[in-house]
Amino acid sequence: MKKIVIAIDGHSSCGKSTTAKLVAKELGYGYIDTGAMYRAVTLYFLNHFIDVNDDHGIKLALENIEISFKHNPKTGRNETFLNGLNVEDEIRKMYVTEKVSEVSVIPAVRHAMVKEQQRMGRKRGVVMDGRDIGTTVFPDAEVKVFMTADTYTRAKRRQQELFAKNEMVDLDDIIENLKKRDHIDSNRAESPLRQAPDAEMLDTSFMAIDEQVDFVLEKVATKVLTKEFSEQE
Repeated sequence: MKKIVIAIDGHSSCGKSTTAKLVAKELGYGYIDTGAMYRAVTLYFLNHFIDVNDDHGIKLALENIEISFKHNPKTGRNETFLNGLNVEDEIRKMYVTEKVSEVSVIPAVRHAMVKEQQRMGRKRGVVMDGRDIGTTVFPDAEVKVFMTADTYTRAKRRQQELFAKNEMVDLDDIIENLKKRDHIDSNRAESPLRQAPDAEMLDTSFMAIDEQVDFVLEKVATKVLTKEFSEQE
């Protein structure tokens, strides 16, 4: 069976990452969390007081950033490393979340991350989730899914994730943060969040994770079978 690229785009807190991880596990594919890459860059900028308007400072910072993913056999998680340091938990905290859209909108940051993402997925056999995978990173991805959900549902999910990490955040604050991120992501000049013309829409407002995974796997099965059949003709 030939390996393909599966691109899962959409709004934050729709279940993209969880779905992508489970699909990758089911298929034996690699998983790349592009959102974590932008969060790692944001963390670096915050820790090193990089001004988002300082082009020279940003260029130098990007030259000193190395992001990698490692599987943790104890937790079963794919963890994010920034310059050799495990930052998986730190990049999920609210103070990083509040700044990530401001950093990810910077053209130099997006160019650097897209180049790295394309390198990671060059051999195919990957599931990649983010905001611009099916439109910019891998416009030739064989399967594209665009995920969304109503804002209240997304905010509740995000609040539960934070609570599980002992971080208490008011629901209204999360809703405002999501609206702000949606606006920035959808209106930025560089690789805005949008549904690719050939992407399947998936509203997860009232769906369980296993239903989301099944939806993607069905699209993969159909695409792979169609691809192999057409090549045999």
